[in-house]
Amino acid sequence: MRLLAIVPCVYDTSPGQRFRLEQWEPHLRRLGVDITYAAFEDPELSATLHKPGNVVRKVRLIAKAVGRRAAVIRNLRDYDVVYVFREAALFGPPIFERLVHRSGVPTIFDFDDAVFVPYVSPSNGYLSYLKFPAKTKTICRLATYVIAGNTYLADYARQANQNVSIVPTTIDTDKYEFKPRQDDSHVPVIGWSGSFSTVQHLDSLAGAIKRLAKKERFRLVVIGSPVYKLDGVDVEALPWRSATEVSDLRQIDIGIMPLPDESWSRGKCGLKALQYMALGIPTVCSPVGVNSEIIQDGVNGFLAATEDEWVEKLTQLLHDKTLRARLGAAGRETVEKKYSAAVQAPRVYEILHEVITQANARQKATVKADDKGFSRKDVQGI
Repeated sequence: MRLLAIVPCVYDTSPGQRFRLEQWEPHLRRLGVDITYAAFEDPELSATLHKPGNVVRKVRLIAKAVGRRAAVIRNLRDYDVVYVFREAALFGPPIFERLVHRSGVPTIFDFDDAVFVPYVSPSNGYLSYLKFPAKTKTICRLATYVIAGNTYLADYARQANQNVSIVPTTIDTDKYEFKPRQDDSHVPVIGWSGSFSTVQHLDSLAGAIKRLAKKERFRLVVIGSPVYKLDGVDVEALPWRSATEVSDLRQIDIGIMPLPDESWSRGKCGLKALQYMALGIPTVCSPVGVNSEIIQDGVNGFLAATEDEWVEKLTQLLHDKTLRARLGAAGRETVEKKYSAAVQAPRVYEILHEVITQANARQKATVKADDKGFSRKDVQGI
């Protein structure tokens, strides 16, 4: 099976790609799927796009990316199936998706964020107005099959296409190996992992963390933002690096995932929580979107909706090592059963196989019908 993956980002740089197709790839390859990646970005555009300024350079690099994408579209018939993650181009209407549809090659559309909700990037506010979020419904309609990361996204997709399955964001449980802590003598660490564009979610918890710091001893580790300060709080800020991602997370004793209750956040697939949980780190989340499905409050983690609840539940975890161990172990078990790549990748393969099989059957039926029509006309003409 030859699969063309039309993706937005360079390999091993984007959380969405890394914890979906890129993570399913080893399992799919063992099942006979040969994947070719075609990214919209190249390393230069990736390094430039998410930094403020450089408008002229960004426009030039985006134009080059459009040219690369057009070249890929010309070779679609070399593949059995096309997989589109989020969008074929980072900006503009669904031109390339329409071209993929017209090629007749069956298409899987996969999305793990509420990309249909208008969102202004902190680093590219002006370019955000070229995102065309409404095109997501068109892409759903054009696709042969849609894979959505959660129920909220699936419900949206079903407005345009009834061939929809939910496949959650997953964790490689071999890479994210569960190692119970041996040394608990250090100052407890509360940790958050994210990016420049999502650090505003951590900011929303500033009041609770400051209150907590007045009465409890802990360190706050922030992964994904090289600079982060909070008055009265011992903060260590680390840049995100793929090579050290797991080891950076391992230093965390309590993982946090605050989210505002809004349309964009409801589309999130709980990646931060799943990363913490896979490593056996007790996790506290806002009860927004899929978080309320992943976390059973008090069973495999905590849910906290108000500032008082955040302070209360973080205090419990800071004081109780046994509670941290119990919730951490239960979180790991949840990931192993429902959110591991090993469990979900075979489901993705089944979808790919079904889509290709049905497309081949339709093609054979069309050829057969054409042959019959030709024979009938030929007989009538004799």
